Amino acid sequence: MGNMQKNLIKEHRQRLGLSQVELARKARMAPPNLSASERGRLLPWGKVKRDLARVLGVTESELFPDGGDNER
Repeated sequence: MGNMQKNLIKEHRQRLGLSQVELARKARMAPPNLSASERGRLLPWGKVKRDLARVLGVTESELFPDGGDNER
């Protein structure tokens, strides 16, 4: 417990004026998973991280400044 992953998904999403549902749809992920990811409760795996970064127009390292390398 207490294993929260810092990310900037919400900040970049809001900068683009996207709702969670809109971003989830564009990144092909379930809205509850996006919500959990924004709160740091769920760390997206490689493809989802790439899709989020692509949709938001940033790099993965800009989106996840603490690293969060869980690629397998």
